[in-house]
Amino acid sequence: MTKQHSAGFLAMVDAAKSRVREITIEQYNAHQAPCVLIDVREDLEWQKGHLPQAMHIGKGVIERDIESKVQDKQQTLILYCGGGFRSALAADALQQMGYSDVLSLAGGYTAWVNAGLPVVQD
Repeated sequence: MTKQHSAGFLAMVDAAKSRVREITIEQYNAHQAPCVLIDVREDLEWQKGHLPQAMHIGKGVIERDIESKVQDKQQTLILYCGGGFRSALAADALQQMGYSDVLSLAGGYTAWVNAGLPVVQD
C-alpha cells in the first residue's frame, strides 16, 4: 500500500527543497570530504535497516537534539529519510538553526535500497 501525501505537505516539501541542496546517491558515494550522515526516519524504520555509518536522530526530535550531537555548525551534514521529503524539511530547519552545509539525500532510503546498496541493522 502506497501512502498518498496531502497537497499541503507536498507544498511544504517543495518550498523546503527550494532552499535545500539535494545530493544524489552517486554524488554521496563520490563525496570525499568528511560528513555526518543522519537518518531522520522513525525509530521502527531505523531498526529495520539503515545506511552504514549513519547516526539516527528522528525528524521529530532533530531540532531539539542536533546541537548536542553535532556542535560544529560548519560540519557537512547529509540527511536522509524514506523518500527525501522529511529529510528536506529537517535540512531546512537545521539551516534555520545556523548549520551552513546541510544536504538532503535525493530519494532517501528507498532509492538507496533500490540501487542495491548495502544496509545494516543494529
